[in-house]
Amino acid sequence: MLPRITGEVADSIRSRLRRTMCVLRWGRLRSLMSLTPPTVRIVHSGHACNIEEERYTERVYTIREGETLELTCLVTGHPRPQIRWTKTAGSASDRFQDSSVFNETLRIAKIQRHQGGRYYCKAENGLGSPAIKSIRVDVYYLDDPIVTVHQSIGEAKEQFYYERTVFLRCVANSNPPVRYSWRRGREVLSQGSDKGVEIYEPFFTQGETKILKLKNLRPQDYANYSCIASVRNVCGIPDKNILFRLTNKTASPTIKLLVEDPIVVNPGQTVTLVCITSGGEPTPTLAWVRNSEPLPEKSVLNGGTLTLPAITSEEAGVYSCVANNNVGNPAKKSTTIIIRALKKGRFWITPDPYHNDDNIQIGREVKISCQVEATPPEELMFSWLKNGRALRSSERMVITQTDPDVSPGTTNLDIIDLKFTDFGTYTCMASLKGGGIPEISIDVNISSTTVPPNLTVPRGKSPLVTQEGDTVELQCLVSGKPKPIILWSRADKEAPMPDGNMQSESYDGVLRIVNVSREMTGSYRCQTSQYNGFNVKPREAVVELIVQYPPTVEPVFTEIRQGISRTFSMNCRVLRAHPHKVLKYEWRLGNRVLSTGLVDSRDETEYNVRSLNREGYGEYTCDISNEAGAGRCSFLVTGKAYAPEFYYDTYSPLWQNRPRVYAFKLQWTQMNPNAVDRIMAYRLGIRQTGQQRWWEQEIPIEGVIQKGELITYNLTELIKPEAYEVRLTPITRFGEGDPTIRIVKYSAPINPHLREFHCSFEEEPICMFTQEKGDDFDWTRHSAATRDTKYTPNTGPSSDRSGSKQGFYMYIETSRPRLEGEKARLLSPTFNVAPKSPYGATNSAYCFSFYYHMYGKHIGTLNAYLRQKGQAASDSPIWTLSGNQGDRWRQAKVNIHPTSSFQMVLEGIRGPGIEGDIAIDDVTIEEGECGDPPPNNLRNLAPPSATHIWQLCVTLLLALFGLRR
Repeated sequence: MLPRITGEVADSIRSRLRRTMCVLRWGRLRSLMSLTPPTVRIVHSGHACNIEEERYTERVYTIREGETLELTCLVTGHPRPQIRWTKTAGSASDRFQDSSVFNETLRIAKIQRHQGGRYYCKAENGLGSPAIKSIRVDVYYLDDPIVTVHQSIGEAKEQFYYERTVFLRCVANSNPPVRYSWRRGREVLSQGSDKGVEIYEPFFTQGETKILKLKNLRPQDYANYSCIASVRNVCGIPDKNILFRLTNKTASPTIKLLVEDPIVVNPGQTVTLVCITSGGEPTPTLAWVRNSEPLPEKSVLNGGTLTLPAITSEEAGVYSCVANNNVGNPAKKSTTIIIRALKKGRFWITPDPYHNDDNIQIGREVKISCQVEATPPEELMFSWLKNGRALRSSERMVITQTDPDVSPGTTNLDIIDLKFTDFGTYTCMASLKGGGIPEISIDVNISSTTVPPNLTVPRGKSPLVTQEGDTVELQCLVSGKPKPIILWSRADKEAPMPDGNMQSESYDGVLRIVNVSREMTGSYRCQTSQYNGFNVKPREAVVELIVQYPPTVEPVFTEIRQGISRTFSMNCRVLRAHPHKVLKYEWRLGNRVLSTGLVDSRDETEYNVRSLNREGYGEYTCDISNEAGAGRCSFLVTGKAYAPEFYYDTYSPLWQNRPRVYAFKLQWTQMNPNAVDRIMAYRLGIRQTGQQRWWEQEIPIEGVIQKGELITYNLTELIKPEAYEVRLTPITRFGEGDPTIRIVKYSAPINPHLREFHCSFEEEPICMFTQEKGDDFDWTRHSAATRDTKYTPNTGPSSDRSGSKQGFYMYIETSRPRLEGEKARLLSPTFNVAPKSPYGATNSAYCFSFYYHMYGKHIGTLNAYLRQKGQAASDSPIWTLSGNQGDRWRQAKVNIHPTSSFQMVLEGIRGPGIEGDIAIDDVTIEEGECGDPPPNNLRNLAPPSATHIWQLCVTLLLALFGLRR
């Protein structure tokens, strides 16, 4: 017989019974609300030196150049939102590591000034609008200052001794704006301190510089001047200064070049450029530059001497020597290096220009022209040979040469009154006066067989039909003597040739295209060039190219998830094909042909599965083909369940039930649970991070999972402080579905960017709590298991709030030498309140709760204060309690509404005697108003059935009334 239960025990059971029934009813209802749109906030870590909470804009994160920037995007929402970082409305991937763009934490090591700006975190999960927050990053820096000196009457005189006024200008790049100060020796100069000194900022510079003006230069003005640049030690940036010595010899730089201009050399020679200073005080520094570009890699620089070994044509150009000593303007002198070269020898034959005839005829004039590109052009020399013998200009053989300043070097041989004896081979020879460069020779044959070109397309070569990916040759037949070069181009549109150029040259009339593509379909023009042949109207022809290609279809691959006995269809569409007239299709499942036919006028074909069975799972393919080949649509039909989606916004997922282990509330929803057969179980795998072996178990599921239903399973006996990899795989009668993996970490939730904070004082750092320095004594971290045997009896707790003697808590020790009224204050970390409204105003509500133990006849007072940034400390506590409350832990809760960054202060005040120990444990701050404690729902895998609830109720009722069942 069950014992009869009465009194307080019965009341307690009745209360728990009502609460349990409420939990069982609410658990299923609440689980259907887990699909939530994303929310986001940006928090900062790394090496920030200041964070400002601006009222009408986002926060400003100030960091020193060279430090590490860390911004973390805290998101909520289910399914887990995808995160992307951007900068100033554009992609940030080109400014920092690509891998961090899609991570929660954006990390930029050694940040540079150009990386400052506004950073955006965007989170989206397909529900509602994406959540976007931004924070402005301000990079602070201070460069070394530079002093430049100028005189008032120009640079005619080398020395300043005779000048009336000198200007010393100080400039330093910085953020924030720099503040300048001047010293002469050890004397601090300020406006009005010396009649001969004036300090001012030019209006147009907007504070970027500070000018020291020395009026009517005096002997005492020749001294050491220091410019100090300061940003007032923000971010710990120290002041920087520069010293300039002003003497009666101070002068701007002058230089001399000990080289000719220009310098003409042959390729491969070594060139040495020498630059020396001829004046200037302080001693100028010399530098060489080339056309405002970097010097060649192999160049050797030694003071003012620049050596260029084995020079090449690419290294030709203008080289400048620049001297600078920050006095006046820099001195600059230049020389040009020219590399000798001969290239591109060409010729053309011009029939008698006075007759409308393209042929060479006896008794008429003919001109042979020869053109060569030469560097330098003035060194170009031409000579002519006939049949290998030197040819001189005469009345019938007139040799002329164009002016190289007017056009590229060209020589002409005019043959007047052509005779049979003039037939032969004429050679044009080109060379340079300086030598060292090989000559160029061009042979031109004049004979009775020398005729203008003719151009035709071979029969059957236009239109030319080929297939995509093949190698094709377009051909034009060219006749005539000499045979000219053939130029190929697109005739149907202004587009480049396959080699990327607008024209392609061919010496045999053939254009060869490798791996031809469909975009190359069209008309191609071949035409004779006007060089290396007759200087007559170009001959041309057109070749049509048709490129056939197999059908392009969609979808290329699609996965279809279906349950047994379901009906569905698959559709394969044609996007492009050539030829397009006759398209055939063939549906297959594996190697088995299902259906064949011709594609209809809608350019698509469909296959229907009316009742899926086990043999119907597999890969379906649809091949649509023409003369050029086939395009394939693939459909993988499977009964695999989709992956579960872990829920990351669980209320207090981690708790500690024993000192060395912890537990974790694992929650998830099932993606598209109705797409396949009912999920019967989940296979749970767990292993410590870094380990190879998985421990697995099956979690059975009752009933049908609904879309968005939240499923809960508690992981226990996890070892502190290890992290674990958790793998969850759904199982249907088809088999295993897609797994999903997450990491479970043990960490005291001490995130100072508040959403949820909990501290049970189990770890030595006590969650970043600190002792206030101005109080009378400190709080003490303590455990009942290590309690001193000489402790004061009749006061203080015998265990922590959870009942564990190994657990820790904080308390005030009121034994001697403590005196009545002395105070101990414990300060929480500082929490930042994120703006709620678009304008940055904060109206957040938080619930501050903690457990207290106040047992003993001499108990004093326990107070809780809210301390906000920028506000005077309040003397009024938000919660207070005095006196003996009994030997048990109790919970205190209070709503707080901070408007800026804040701390919580817990103050213990000693009572009149030693039996007055006050203890606290499990301090929690949560976003939102205080409510009832959440139910300790250990398992919610399948909500209990009505039968289970009834059996539980009957058992408890029988126990209440002492009856047998």
